Amino acid sequence: MTIERAVSPAQRAIQVLGDDLTETTLKRYLEGIPGIDAVGLEQRAAGLGTRSIKTTSKAWALDKIIELIDLTTLEGADTPGKVRSLVAKALLPDPSDLSTPRVAAVCVYGDMVPYAVEALGAAHSAGTDEGVNVAAVATAFPSGRASLAVKLADTSDAVAAGADEIDMVIDRGAFLSGRFGQVFDEIVAVKEACRRADGSFAHLKVILETGELNTYDNVRRASWLAILAGGDFIKTSTGKVAPAATLPVTLSMLEVVRDWHRLTGEKIGVKPAGGIRSSKDAIKYVVTVAETVGEEWLQPHLFRFGASSLLNDVLLQRQKMKTGHYSGADYVTID
Repeated sequence: MTIERAVSPAQRAIQVLGDDLTETTLKRYLEGIPGIDAVGLEQRAAGLGTRSIKTTSKAWALDKIIELIDLTTLEGADTPGKVRSLVAKALLPDPSDLSTPRVAAVCVYGDMVPYAVEALGAAHSAGTDEGVNVAAVATAFPSGRASLAVKLADTSDAVAAGADEIDMVIDRGAFLSGRFGQVFDEIVAVKEACRRADGSFAHLKVILETGELNTYDNVRRASWLAILAGGDFIKTSTGKVAPAATLPVTLSMLEVVRDWHRLTGEKIGVKPAGGIRSSKDAIKYVVTVAETVGEEWLQPHLFRFGASSLLNDVLLQRQKMKTGHYSGADYVTID
């Protein structure tokens, strides 16, 4: 699991910026990042999305997709019982085929974390690299409209309850107003709130809410900002705003991660979330990851799908490949 990095976010930012960390230098750096050729980006994404894969590769890809899913329920009507059902599906996605892999994590609201941890039992990763993680959304998800004190309490409460990962939202109003230092400081503070008693940290996924950022250039700047501030993952969306994840947006974020790795040697994760419902679409993302940052990123600590209905479609496709025919939609559970 994540431990404290060799340098603090502020020190890392100074190394990258080549100057003192101030609002002015941060703004100058982020606004100096080259703009994105929107047409070129969308053409690259479309080209990657049309790649075909062989049947043997498809079987591998379907299993890989399952292993990369954050199985999610984020509804106001969520109950402990619904979370227990979600965990049961995470542990045994297809009871008729025990070779089906488990998902990477379950993702719930902070107050549901204790129920997820309890339901996972010995299968909970609990700060190790084995088992299923519990991810919690925090920082006044999905709007992010709360005081910093509330956001930090939201985060620390979820970590104390056993969350292995925190999915935070940035203040999009501050970002779009050019208050990059405020966004940076908030991410740093939330990262510190992810610290456990033993000094290790819960993984921090930083949700950009790309549907509200309006341009690919803003997505690129927000990605750099989140990484500079110490995010372990950059995540497209809450799933509550349209558009959510798109292939061009995810490609632009993967390119930032690629460039960051070339610059620092550090690997940052990417999580597209919202709107990815079919295995066909998910395979496009798998191909895009492999072609942009390499197959080594196709691991749960470096790439995730935030999804609820995607798993069912993948299970139906797996059954089709094994039996030669499609099962009915009622073959898989709704939760």
